[in-house]
Order: sequence, then C-alpha cells, then structure tokens
Amino acid sequence: MPMKHSTYSAIIVGSGIAGLYAAIKLAQTEKVPDGILLLTKSSLSECNSRYAQGGIVGVLDENKQDSISLHVADTIKAGCGLSDFNVVKFISENSQHAIEDLMACGVNFDRNEQNNLNFTLEGAHSVRRILHVGGDATGYGIEKALVDKILNDSTVSSNITIYEHTLAVELLLDANNNCRGVISFNSATKEYEALYAPVTLLATGGTGQIYKYTTNPSVTTGDGLALAIKARANIKDMEFIQFHPTALSLENSDSRFLISESVRGEGAKLINSKGEYFMHNHPQKDLAPRDVVAREIYAQLSSGNKVYLDASFIGVDKFKKRFPNIYKTCLENNIDITKDFIPVSPAAHYCMGGIKTEVNGMTSINNLYAVGEAACTSLHGANRLASNSLLECVVTSYEFVNTVSKLDLHSSKIIDETVLNTIKKYADSDCYSSDSAYVNGLKAKLKNIMWNNVGIIRTETSLLTALSEINKISELFPDKDKCNTLDEYELRNMLLVSKCIINAALNRKESIGAHFRADSNDKSVSKQQACYIYSAEDKTDESKIIA
Repeated sequence: MPMKHSTYSAIIVGSGIAGLYAAIKLAQTEKVPDGILLLTKSSLSECNSRYAQGGIVGVLDENKQDSISLHVADTIKAGCGLSDFNVVKFISENSQHAIEDLMACGVNFDRNEQNNLNFTLEGAHSVRRILHVGGDATGYGIEKALVDKILNDSTVSSNITIYEHTLAVELLLDANNNCRGVISFNSATKEYEALYAPVTLLATGGTGQIYKYTTNPSVTTGDGLALAIKARANIKDMEFIQFHPTALSLENSDSRFLISESVRGEGAKLINSKGEYFMHNHPQKDLAPRDVVAREIYAQLSSGNKVYLDASFIGVDKFKKRFPNIYKTCLENNIDITKDFIPVSPAAHYCMGGIKTEVNGMTSINNLYAVGEAACTSLHGANRLASNSLLECVVTSYEFVNTVSKLDLHSSKIIDETVLNTIKKYADSDCYSSDSAYVNGLKAKLKNIMWNNVGIIRTETSLLTALSEINKISELFPDKDKCNTLDEYELRNMLLVSKCIINAALNRKESIGAHFRADSNDKSVSKQQACYIYSAEDKTDESKIIA
C-alpha cells in the first residue's frame, strides 16, 4: 500500500509535561531497542502545560508546616469525597521524589533570599505547599526544561523521534482488543502513516476548546480522549469540568488569559462593581474551592455586577516580582495594577474526568496507557485541588515507565484482519474536504452551545437542549472515518467529547463539586459528598483523616 509503515518500542501521543517526562524517563531506561516516537499535533512546545501559571504541589520534608496527611485531606475535601483515597495517598507520597527528579531534569523552582524553596498558597490548601517557576510561569518553566533535555541530552535524544504537526487519528486495535499502535496524519503534508508499537501512551491534554471561554490554548480539543471514546475504552467522571474563577475578562474579546489563583493566595481579593468584597462570608473567603468561587462570580455577573480582583493588598513591587507575566499582560491591555482593578470572569479550565486509568496509566484496552489531563486516576474527584495536576502528570508518567520498562519492547508489526481494515480506510479511500470557514463556523457554534448549556450551572433542560443542538451539528458534519484537514479532525473529536460530557452530566442528578445541577431535587448532602476532616494539631497521623 502507498501508506508508510513504521515500528517503534513505544508511541507517545502529546508533548505536554506528561508526555515529555514519560519520553525522557523511558529513554533513560535504555530498554527501548526500537526507540520512542513522540507525536505532537502542533510544535513541540505548544501544549496546555506551558500555560500553567500557579505551580506544582510539593509535599516536601523541608516544609515543616506540611505533611502527606494534610495534603491528602485537602485533596479529598476539595474533591467532595469522590477522590480515590489510595490514589491520593500514593501521589502525595511520591511528591518528594517527583520534585527532586524535576530539579535533576533542569527545572529551577523559585527560591527565597535564603535559597530555600519558595512555597505559596492556593485555594483550598491548608498550608503553603505550591512550588513555582519564574513567578507565574511554572508550566512554561517545567516544559522548557524537559524540551531542552529531549533536544540537547544525547542519551535521551538518541532514543526519541519527534513528529511535529502530526495528529493520531485512530488507534490500531486487533480482534482481541489489543492496541497495536496508531494511524497518524501529518497536517502539513496531508500524509497518513501506520505506526506500530507494543505500547501506546495518550498524553494529549484536556478539552477546554469545546467551550467558548477557556484558559486553554487552541490545541486542547480532546483528541486523545476522542480516540479512547471511539475505541470504547472506559471513560470516567466527564461531568466534572472545572471553571477557573479568575480569567482576564476584556470587552469584545473571547480570549481568557488566566489570572493565577496564586494572586489570591498572595492576598488579592474579589470585589464587585458596587465595591463589595463578596467572598468574605465563606470560611475560606477568596481561597474557597474553585467551584464555589466560580459560582459566586457567576451569580454576581448574572445579577448585573462586574467582578474584579483587587491586587492592592499584595503591594506593587511584590506583584511585579511574583507575577511578571500577569503584570505584563495586564499592562498590554491597558490595565495598570498599581491603580486599576483586574476584570475577571470564569472560564473552562480543567477536565477532572477522562480515560479511566490506574496510577501507572493502564486503561481498559490492552497495551494502551494514558496520563495527564487526558486520564482519570480519580485523584481529583469532583473538583481538582489547585496545582495537583502537574504533580499527577509527573508521578503517573514515572509509574507508566516503571511498568512498561519491565515489558518486552521490541517492536513488531502485528496486522490481523481488524488492523488491516483500519489501515485500509486511510490508505485507500478518498475523502471530501469541507470548507475551512464552514468547519470553523461549526466549531464556534458547538463552543457556544456548550458554554450556554453545559457550563457552570446546568439543568436537565439545558443539557437536553445542548445534546439536541450538537446532534444537529453532527448531521451537518457526518462522522467521517477519514478527514482531510486538522480542523475537520478537531471538530470530529470535539463532537465526541461534548456528547460524552453531556451524557455524563445527565446521568448525575445531584449537584456535587464542579457539576452543579440547579434542578437537583436532593437538597441534602450527598453521601458521596461527605466532608473529610483532619486534625490540624496532628499532621502525620493518617487515622485522623475520617470520612
């Protein structure tokens, strides 16, 4: 067949922190005789991870105020009791090693005048435990260090092949539900390729672009999740979409630049256009869990008030040093934090659900793994605790490498009739290419539907409306086996993911965490929403964490 065929020891789809770290650690094992293929649909450095401002959780021995017990309690409480205790405990226990290994990979976390690591506070954390890089450029700092290592460390780079501008469009599954690799599509050359490997890892990030307003970059269209949905992998908790409370809200712009939660952690307060600091009645005030703050802001906006961040409590010099990128972006938009409030509103930020996995990334499909935001380990429960996601990326990627490095990773081209039929669809068939403006118009329509009907506040009526409207889009853009442009594949993936979120939201009748059903009949506290408590006096005794 005219299609190119290639074999590797492992295929990693996605070049965010999860994918980069997994590629580095697997390359370092020297157990990849046929090398690692790293696919990214954009450039190597364009991913959701690089936009993570706030930081990464570090439960470190040197931070005497903190403990694993406290972090576990905070995570489970923020997740409304739906987090898996064993997963939370495992990831917290591995935090020290994760941070130390990132530093060994070249990540320079911010330090204070005494050269000690600088910890900050974010919403729903009981103590300062968040590490950051470059003030408010943590994701970028970690991602840059990992990219530099892949490109410049010969012991790593010699084992990794990079395909940029290349999208995985379908998993190669054999008749026994074993993943044998992927079909890839190069959006620049329009070429398809059959890629085979004994192990495939999906590290494709989140779903933010299915909403009109999002903090996520344009690449986050749920591609890996859509691959798994199409392959009938187990999917979990897709109703839980976290809306970050504070994204920069500019007149006549859909863009939503993230204003890190750390800004509130350092002292900024939310204020409405009436001059009211409206979060003061909540026990945790402006640092309440994200779902709580997002709904409070939504209520203010719905009542006609505008909402701002008052950063005057931080101090100008400290703000400039601690949040240089936020300060610069505000200035570029004619907002001078020395005299102006920062206008904010919620935006889609993070998907707590995803492909159901173990902590090592193992999915319900043999040989297929997933890590990062595309996966659901049940760490986050109903509402992600701030900065837990980057920690999860590193710990689960490390465990993925621990698992697969014990396998025989010699490449093999296993093509049964099922795999062959999948390949034929892309090798033999022609496809009709839709007009780009038409496809982008459908994307915009979908994003509006999701924002207006499957957003911060939901009802059965709004969800059914959304499903009906999205089904109409599907009729205008039939589910093609083969597309001809990146935009078409992204729209196909966005439709699959949107329907998955809506159906999950319809199935969960109660309000819990980031999933708020205004029509819920159950006004009592859900059994699943039991609060977890801890003793602030005893920070080490895990028996103090009680459901």
